[in-house]
Amino acid sequence: MSGSDGGALNRPLAVLVAGAYFMENLDGTIVQTALPAIGRDFGVPAVDANTVITAYLLSVAVSVPLGGWVADRLGTRRVFLAAIVLFAVASLACGLTTDLVVLCVLRVLQGVAGAFMVPVGRLAVLRATRPRDLIAAIAYLTWPGLLAPVIAPALGGVLTDTVGWRWVFLMNVPIGAVLLLAGLRLVPRSAERDRRGFDVVGFALLGVGMVSLLAGLEALGGASARPSTIALLLVAVAAIGGAVLWMRRAAHPLLSFRALAIPTFRASNLGGGIYRLVISALPFLYTLLFQVGFGWSASLAGVLVVAVFVGNIGIKPFTTRIIRRFGFRRTIVGSSVAGAALAVAFVPVDPGTPLPVIALLLLVGGAFRSIGFTAYNSLQFADVPAELTSPANTVAATTQQIAIGFGVAVAALAVRSSVAVARAVDPGAASLGYRWAFAAIAVLLLVPIVETLLLPRHAGAAVAAR
Repeated sequence: MSGSDGGALNRPLAVLVAGAYFMENLDGTIVQTALPAIGRDFGVPAVDANTVITAYLLSVAVSVPLGGWVADRLGTRRVFLAAIVLFAVASLACGLTTDLVVLCVLRVLQGVAGAFMVPVGRLAVLRATRPRDLIAAIAYLTWPGLLAPVIAPALGGVLTDTVGWRWVFLMNVPIGAVLLLAGLRLVPRSAERDRRGFDVVGFALLGVGMVSLLAGLEALGGASARPSTIALLLVAVAAIGGAVLWMRRAAHPLLSFRALAIPTFRASNLGGGIYRLVISALPFLYTLLFQVGFGWSASLAGVLVVAVFVGNIGIKPFTTRIIRRFGFRRTIVGSSVAGAALAVAFVPVDPGTPLPVIALLLLVGGAFRSIGFTAYNSLQFADVPAELTSPANTVAATTQQIAIGFGVAVAALAVRSSVAVARAVDPGAASLGYRWAFAAIAVLLLVPIVETLLLPRHAGAAVAAR
């Protein structure tokens, strides 16, 4: 059975939710290029202003399950529209604040709103879409996640250099107003209500685990912080393990893992989570390699990374045909193998490599990135029965956001480790470490490849059928 028993694809609703996803995803990455300016205004080094990003990503990842519970209790329409309002108001406050601590607190509020807004909106689309239109619906919901992280660094730099970093946040206000007006007309009312209790213990354990894990990953590589780093990672393992054990036995768990018994859903969210982590890390690695490794300008790096976006969008009209021609299993394995190969291809790239060659690698990599994203996002709900759609959506949204949130942290760890090894081999070879990081990241793609190969040959065939 499919995860939906609704009607024909409601394209205006899907576009609305895609717009909300774009705004939320853009906000998670656009701040990166504005950090130096934010630090200068608040009188702190740019690295100390990094909490502006981590506070947002952590609050999104931890709050996704809470959003699913609230939506089941109050209805998708009410929660989705309220989340848009909260996101816009918090963005306005971010643009007006004069205190770094207050800015971080407001970023947490933005993250909570984003965690409610996107998964709840996607749930509304899934409930209103019939099985044979599922791939088309997911395609609408996927492209903003491909576009936003790619254009965000360049857009953030332009805004910071022209009208100031505060407009990185203030621009969300008119976008939010448009989304709210459209949502009032397009989001259907839901009569479904679930009055189950909230899993406070599971929520607390998951939050502690995620915060400790991200802090531990960020601290890895600093010798002086090694004891505390190990302690943080141990706390993370204990808290996350405790959360899983607790939620398996709780009467009303924060996350219901029942859908993970379905092979296609499990592969899409475990191996698929690793795939999303790697794919989310690559744009960060590209810009770091070009700007820090090669010493190129931010403008040149931004222009080159646009090739990833061109590849994403250029292949989009063909992704459904590719999936229907080759099936989910071969499509995912192929995109993962190609992604790993294209990542490794950056190891020999140096400042003397012709720019058209680099642009071509980014273009092709973006195309396979888009194919993999669409295949995973479509496959995960292929065999989910209607009664499990809501808890499965919450689990999927949580794992996806965690993967995206940790992508940059894992990429940074790979860079630090690779640079350290390169300097040990040759003190003048630091730039080589930035290239080795691509190979380290590519190794992670072995996990989704192996897991997908274990799926039945015709996995998701009902959804892939014409």
